[in-house]
Amino acid sequence: MKQNLIKIKAFLATFALLIACEDGNQPFDEITSNEQRGAVLRTITQVGSFFDRNDTSGTWSVEFEAQDQEDGGLLEKVDFYIGFEDNTADPDKPRFNGDQSRPEVLVQTIPASEFTIGEFGFPRASVNSTFSDALATLGLVAGEFDGDDQILYRLEMTLTDGRVFTNTDNTGTITGSFFNSPFLYPLVIKCVPTAPVPGDYTVKINDSFGDGWDGAFLTFSIDGTETDLTITSGSSGEFTVTVPDGTTEFTVTYTPGSFEGEHTYEIISPIDETAVEDGPSPTPGVVTLSVCI
Repeated sequence: MKQNLIKIKAFLATFALLIACEDGNQPFDEITSNEQRGAVLRTITQVGSFFDRNDTSGTWSVEFEAQDQEDGGLLEKVDFYIGFEDNTADPDKPRFNGDQSRPEVLVQTIPASEFTIGEFGFPRASVNSTFSDALATLGLVAGEFDGDDQILYRLEMTLTDGRVFTNTDNTGTITGSFFNSPFLYPLVIKCVPTAPVPGDYTVKINDSFGDGWDGAFLTFSIDGTETDLTITSGSSGEFTVTVPDGTTEFTVTYTPGSFEGEHTYEIISPIDETAVEDGPSPTPGVVTLSVCI
């Protein structure tokens, strides 16, 4: 049934586009004469998706490809910025340490001459950063950052005609799918436990289509005893998993199913804070929990 609905939506979208084209009275050249094409920095590879509050040696890097209407020929430079967003700047939170947010800092400018040509004929370059380097650049020290805060890495693309493109110019079409050009890469700071944190974990599972998780499930392993959680129908489900005192091994694993774009989940830790949330299309494999104690 779901596949039939998708096909119907695709047909209606195509039909509407054909009708719009037939209704147009202007020649194509006139319609497109005032069109202005943009530019993107397509993400090729990204290494690192979060930083651990307790380990400042963590690294992050991204390789990107410049694309414009002249196959990258309009590229002048790319600027690389680092900023910090304090997401625990709430006096009502137990971990409140004042608002430590920092304005972004320009750390690198990459001129077009330093790009190399990639396998598809477009200019490519990369940037990288360690957690400790980012903290030093922003002037942050221990106690001024915590779990849920974010290191913000931003790219800004300047063309030879003076136009500038960054994350504020994005649409969903650009940030997702093939282009994958967010310009902004927020890395969440997590508190990765060095040992299992005991207590009750609340697990919230959601399916946007409302027909269950299509074969996907979360596996909780506590000292070798595994429990699979999923929903076989409906749009949501809530569960409680208890990690006993004295537990020596505790892992959570996500196994994907079909229609992954419908799946989201949240795990709330025993201290009543989000330990992890993911989706749509959650990352398969072992889940990294963040429990700031």
